[in-house]
Amino acid sequence: MAYPRTNRIGEEIKKLVSHLIRNELKDPRISNLTSVVDVDVTRDLRYANIFISVYGTQEEKESTIDGLTKAAGFVRKEIGKSLKLRYTPEPIFKMDTSIEKGLYISSLINKVNAKETRNENDDNTN
Repeated sequence: MAYPRTNRIGEEIKKLVSHLIRNELKDPRISNLTSVVDVDVTRDLRYANIFISVYGTQEEKESTIDGLTKAAGFVRKEIGKSLKLRYTPEPIFKMDTSIEKGLYISSLINKVNAKETRNENDDNTN
């Protein structure tokens, strides 16, 4: 069940973390092609699961997660400065694979469509 307050806080954290990744974090492990896809804040506001997407190789994705995990303290401090909450949520960075899954499913659909088109063309020539 979604709660409006946690959704609003999640959106604010998403904006803030996106800004931090783009402008503040200077860790060379963090890829330039990193985006924050979603933020899921627990009901008690103790944790913020931050789902990120990285365009690149598996090694770049892993190193970006490592860099962000090392910067979690800085990110939490910046969240605390920006949002006035009783508790500042602990950021937990997770890789979001929904884009890759979507591309994979899209490629499967394209293959099926291409195969059906070839079968129809073969039937019409006979």
